[in-house]
This record gives sequence, structure tokens and C-alpha cells, in this order.
Amino acid sequence: MKLNTPRWWYTRDTRHGAMARFLLQPLSWVWAGVTARRIARAVPVDPGVPVISVGNLTVGGSGKTPVTREALRLLHEAGIKAHGLSRGYGGSLREPTRVDAAIHTAADVGDEPLMLALGGPVWIARDRVAGARAAAAAGAEALVLDDAHQNPTLTKTLSLVVVDGETRGAEWPFGDGSVFPSGPMREKLRHGLARTDVVVVLLPADAPGVDPELMEAFGDLPVHIARLMPAAPPPSGPIIGFAGIAKPWKVERALDAAGAELIDFAPFPDHAAFREGDLAFLADRAERHGARLVTTEKDWFRLPAEWRTRVLSWPVKATFEDEAGFQRLMLEAIRTYSAR
Repeated sequence: MKLNTPRWWYTRDTRHGAMARFLLQPLSWVWAGVTARRIARAVPVDPGVPVISVGNLTVGGSGKTPVTREALRLLHEAGIKAHGLSRGYGGSLREPTRVDAAIHTAADVGDEPLMLALGGPVWIARDRVAGARAAAAAGAEALVLDDAHQNPTLTKTLSLVVVDGETRGAEWPFGDGSVFPSGPMREKLRHGLARTDVVVVLLPADAPGVDPELMEAFGDLPVHIARLMPAAPPPSGPIIGFAGIAKPWKVERALDAAGAELIDFAPFPDHAAFREGDLAFLADRAERHGARLVTTEKDWFRLPAEWRTRVLSWPVKATFEDEAGFQRLMLEAIRTYSAR
């Protein structure tokens, strides 16, 4: 059973969720210890091509997949035959597989790889080393790993960490710094940043800028700013939105900020498998309001085929403030690897 992301993870007011944090703290110590040992004991493998890792420090919701897609686009634009590589979370296929949106479904390869595959070659593999070798054998000149910061099996040429820069009121992307399950962190902040080459702060389209206090957390690490922009305006007329991502409230806010006539919004757990009853309920509500159903691009890929004609996809993209600088950063890392 999938659960909704606890809102108390992202508050700096320790009074909220204090009892849950206290009860879950022992499990957090175990999680952090296991993660640290796994990373420390790993012997990374060089797959023979440069590896750009895009990951995050929290459990979902940072925007790493849009950043991965933009990194792949910029490499393709520069003439680099870059392939994406994902674990394929939520999919049933385990062996290295090149994703084909024409034949694969989210149940096969996961929703995020299907999104990425719209822009070029993408592979899924539970074994990242096997997947990297398969991609290299198929002609990849560089690999962009989606969600791999805590995966130590491959030698990384450049490690990017994506941070949710949307700080409003008491919300804070690292919560109180607690590790899962008592907080959103996958590992302690200092441990994750120690393996980071560059931080990408992802902001909403309408955000005024990065919180200076957040920037202080990164120390001397270089930071690139990107914004999560609508790839198209929201549909005109009344809509009912829904999303099954780690922070569904951000989709609701983004629709409002983009000027959508939002009648209602339904949050679902991350990577939720939408049930027929849930979709029928939403469709009935939309019909009564003369509205259309709208969801994220990622969620749209998980819809049953018969529902895809009844639900509109609202895609977003990561746009870098210094696009040329970010592209140059990746190309320099690839050149350094090739010059060894």
C-alpha cells in the first residue's frame, strides 16, 4: 500500500509530528546506517563512458526527472549521444531494457522512464552496472542516471543533486534534517553533499528567487538555478486536477499560479496505481461541473489506456537560468573523462 507524503516532514516547527518523529527515530538510525555502509563498502565500476548522475537528498518530490530530461536534451543539442538510465521504479522488467513508449507501459518500465524516452534513448535496469554496459554497447557516448545519488555501483563523472527550492512559510526542503522515516532525508545532509559536485535548485515558475538561508546549506558547492515551467498553458475552462507524486500540493499550486480555473484537486500517493473507482468518481465530479480532468505527464502514463483519451496531460519542464553554463559544465566533465 502506498502512503501520502507526510506534510509534517517539511515543517521547521518541531511541534508538528513530534510524536511520530520520536517513535520513528530508531528506524531512521537503521536506515541511515545501512545507507552509509552500503556506499562506503561499494567498489564503483567504470562503464567505459562518462556518467552524469542526477539525484536528490530527500525521498521524492525534488524534480530530478525534469532535470534529467533537460540534461539529456542539452547533451543531444551539443551532439553527444547521451542515453538515460533509470532503475525503472514501479515497473516489472528487471533486465536491461531500452524503453520503447510504443510497446512498453508504466507497469513494464515505470512512469518516469516513459517520460524520458520521449526525448531519446533511455534504458531501465535494476542492476545499474548491467544497464550502463548495455547502453554503452548500444552506442551511448555518455549516460545520464536518473535518481542515482545513493547508488554507488557506477563511477560518476559528475554528481548533480536536485533540491526543491520552493520554500513557503514553514516549509523547508530538508524538514528538520531527519532521515526517513522520521523525516524526508535519504541520508544525512552533510554525507549527501560530500559526494556532490553541483547543486541544482529547482524553483516554481513564479518564485522570486532562492531563499538565502537555503543557499547557505550548500557551502562552497557550485549552484545552478532552474525553474519548473509549464510546457504549455493549462487547459482553458474549468478543470479538476489530480496527481500521484511525492508532493501533490505543488501541482495544485502550480495550476493556480498558471491561471487555471481549478474547481477541485485530488492528491494521491506517489506512483499511485489509479483505480477504476477513483477515476470514475473524478470523471463524475468533472461532468457535474462541466470540467475536464487534468493530471501531470508522469501520472498520465500510469492511467489505464482507456482513460488516456479522457484525461488531459499537463507537462512541465526544467528551464535553467544559465542554460549555456549548465550545458558547458556537463561537456567539460565529459571532455575531462575522455582526456584521461
